[in-house]
Amino acid sequence: MRTRILPKMLNDEVEEYLSRNDIIIVPVGTVEMHGGFPLDSETTISEAYALKMAEACDGLVLTGLPYFYAGATASGRGTVQVSIREGIDYLTAIAKNLLRLGFKRQIYISFHGPAHMTCSPMVRNFFDETGVPILYMDLTMQMLKNASDLFKSMDSFHAITTGAYKIMNRLEDVPLTTKYAHSKPQSCKKFDDIFGLAYQSASIGYYFGEKEDHMSTTAIPDEASREALAQEGVEIIEKTVELLDLPHIVSQMKDLEQYNQEVAEKCPWVPYQFFQK
Repeated sequence: MRTRILPKMLNDEVEEYLSRNDIIIVPVGTVEMHGGFPLDSETTISEAYALKMAEACDGLVLTGLPYFYAGATASGRGTVQVSIREGIDYLTAIAKNLLRLGFKRQIYISFHGPAHMTCSPMVRNFFDETGVPILYMDLTMQMLKNASDLFKSMDSFHAITTGAYKIMNRLEDVPLTTKYAHSKPQSCKKFDDIFGLAYQSASIGYYFGEKEDHMSTTAIPDEASREALAQEGVEIIEKTVELLDLPHIVSQMKDLEQYNQEVAEKCPWVPYQFFQK
């Protein structure tokens, strides 16, 4: 294929793809303060993962979704904060449109910690309304599952970030700088005991008090250092995608749809069946 990124495709190319397959991967990003990396770092990471995932399972990628709930980084004046409810409504509208076009197997992904508060409610509500099971995949969780092999320290995260810009042909957007490297604890660290009572940013509201809180960024003094870090990150991203086994995931999604139909026939009071009457 000339490209797997839907906005870069011709309409004819999309129609040809939909004549044989129905998979689309939707990276959900954010624009937020991010130390020595550009504001769209976690959007770019998600898009890079999405592209590699699409290559692994013959899918397409819908890019251009950077403005969602950022969270504690709203204290940064470069952060674009969109409410969780607004994000859910917007993603729901996109999901419905993609389904109408013929994309039945939709996979939403994000490397942004609080993204689950937007994506998880959306995919469950979408299923109850349409009967179509779409998937949210938390990339942070996938990294932690394989931490011993892939995510050895925060340096691995910086490598992934830089590698993502390389995959998306934007490596020059990563600035050469050493001023954002530090070892200070976050200003809100004393509240870790209550932050940890629910999954990632979902326990209680707070903002970062200092710009350094998000986040210490590894020193990238020159182009050679940036290239080496990027290559390390590309390898981590590719290995993560390999471990995910996308062909198995998309096959299971199709099997799950059949299973759900059988359950709905047996239990006509499930939301989808009930509200279709």
